[in-house]
Amino acid sequence: MKASRFLLRSALVAALGGLLFGFDTAVISGAEQALQEMFSATYESLAATFQNFGFLGKPGFWHGCTTASALIGTILGAWLTGKPSDIWGRRKTLFVLAILYLVSAVWSAFAWNWWSFIIARFIGGLAVGGSSVVGPIYIAEISPAASRGRLVALFQFNIVFGILLAFLSNYIIGSLNLGDAEWRWIFGVEAFPAAAFMMLLLGNAPSPRWLMTKGRDSEAHAVLRRLGVENAESELAAIRQSIDLDHHRTNEPFFRKAYLRPILLAFLIAAFNQLSGINALLYYSQRIFEMAGADASFARLQSVIVGATNLVFTMAAMAIIDHFGRKKLMLVGSIGYIASLSTVAWAFYTNHGGAIVLVSFMVFIASHAFGQGAVIWVFISEIFPNRVRARGQALGSFTHWFMCAAISWTFPMMVGKADAPGASQAGAYVFAFYAAMMVLQLIWVIVMMPETKGVPLEQIQQKLGIE
Repeated sequence: MKASRFLLRSALVAALGGLLFGFDTAVISGAEQALQEMFSATYESLAATFQNFGFLGKPGFWHGCTTASALIGTILGAWLTGKPSDIWGRRKTLFVLAILYLVSAVWSAFAWNWWSFIIARFIGGLAVGGSSVVGPIYIAEISPAASRGRLVALFQFNIVFGILLAFLSNYIIGSLNLGDAEWRWIFGVEAFPAAAFMMLLLGNAPSPRWLMTKGRDSEAHAVLRRLGVENAESELAAIRQSIDLDHHRTNEPFFRKAYLRPILLAFLIAAFNQLSGINALLYYSQRIFEMAGADASFARLQSVIVGATNLVFTMAAMAIIDHFGRKKLMLVGSIGYIASLSTVAWAFYTNHGGAIVLVSFMVFIASHAFGQGAVIWVFISEIFPNRVRARGQALGSFTHWFMCAAISWTFPMMVGKADAPGASQAGAYVFAFYAAMMVLQLIWVIVMMPETKGVPLEQIQQKLGIE
């Protein structure tokens, strides 16, 4: 019983990186329009400087830059964290990321100009990108196959819970009438969960699979026993065979034919995740609901409703992911995406806003939570061999955040301000594009995606044809 509690505690603490990931991602939705007003002179100046350089000469581009500044950090964090994770270990890397979350929150709250705010958000982005790599890897590597899906899905649950907390925090802070300091409080409150994450990590054990790659077999054996693995010796033997250090160096080239299939799978699931437009909704939820006719206060409340829907359906997916399977969840989610996004596009095109848009986005977020949201980090953490898992997770996370940055940066350029003429029509075309991308995702799931439910990590690589 003690061992199972330790496993659950370790997974929950690692998943707190996901809570901060979600909070950091969504919290800007409550402040982005205030930031647009506050930095408008800076945007105009930058646009004037680059007026002969196409889209660089548009103020909307620079506001997109502000919103996406954290995402530039996530791209680098996702790409660069894999190697430190292999060198220092998953737990120590998570601790460093916790420090970055804390620094970013405090710095953002006290930012004194546009550049200082950009830097602060960039640092937070490094932590988000790194967490999206290391958190799922750590949980996957400490979890038994039978419950791995549910335990890794704790990371996604915490992302969603963090998003809901961000929306709720924005709503509460917005109701306090804090004036010009409101946006500083919106970003500053993240310091509290960041500090808690940092302290709780001290009680976690290193990943046994990482210990094995370092030749620390006796320590790995002790950790497996502590995690409740009944036959630790046979588990160690399976891990040792999969790593096969005598024939495969842990620093061998990653982009090679042997890993082509998992590389394509990780790239495509991550790209489709963002081509649904999910982060356009999370980053610009208040703006989108105002485009549909809601006032600012009710728009924030609608964001909370969307966040709560996300949480409920993530919990439902977690309950069945190890029974229903990854592929079936993706099928259901893809169909829901297509139906809801098509309805949103129609509603904006015909100016039928209000309740139709809110209900459609609730279906959209439910489809995301039940499908892509629950599956992506579990699936990517499963499909690569031990020896390159960190680099595989980094590739998937890098793709995810690169696409996220592209979507978030371009959205305000395409739709403009919520009350701008033609914003609703522009929104229709944008969401129609997202719906078309989800048709392609559905085809990919049917044709290419394998099922990894209940398969031990060491057997998945055999299933994918990797020696």
